Amino acid sequence: MEKFKLYEAQKYTEQESIEKSKYYFEYSNQRRSIREFSDKPVPKEVIENIIKSASTAPSGANKQPWFFCAVSSSMIKKEIRKAAEEEEYENYHGRMSDDWLEDLKKFGTNEIKPFLEVAPWLIIVFKQVYELNEEGDKSNNYYVNESVGLASGMLLSAIHNAGLVSLTHTPSPMNFLQKILDRPKNEKPFLLIPVGYPANGVEVPDIERKSLESISKFFE
Repeated sequence: MEKFKLYEAQKYTEQESIEKSKYYFEYSNQRRSIREFSDKPVPKEVIENIIKSASTAPSGANKQPWFFCAVSSSMIKKEIRKAAEEEEYENYHGRMSDDWLEDLKKFGTNEIKPFLEVAPWLIIVFKQVYELNEEGDKSNNYYVNESVGLASGMLLSAIHNAGLVSLTHTPSPMNFLQKILDRPKNEKPFLLIPVGYPANGVEVPDIERKSLESISKFFE
């Protein structure tokens, strides 16, 4: 039988909650995707804590259907970059629609991805489509994409909280990551996330977030 323990919630006044929620929004709103990284090292312990933070995400039936590969090896990063750029070349030269390519123009992206080698760490998020024990027996996981998506969001927030920057990179298809990192057949690549410090003088597109009114409706 499942054991339970008393949950002790944080206790804030109404005003404290308003102030904390406002601060968290303003802090989160500073987060941006970065494509130019410094090669300044990031301690392994920081990455460990970031991954542990991501692992606190809710998941279907508490199956926690995620696995994180953290890569700092220059040899493996080089191999990942080579494979990713091969897939991205195909994307930019035939797979992507004209509309998609047009939408990407403002970001100045192409198939060349130096950040995959420059960033001190790559975190590759895998989703476990089903569980596989040491004997090779299968068991179901539930709401896998939703669960891993939540964990990935918390991972990005933890990266930002540590004073680091990141990029959600999806060189689809990503099956090469499963092969390079020697992951089992029940795991599929979900996101490839370079993590580190921004390069000196790096610039980001001057974009705006959608307004609250355009993304929500309140029923009171």
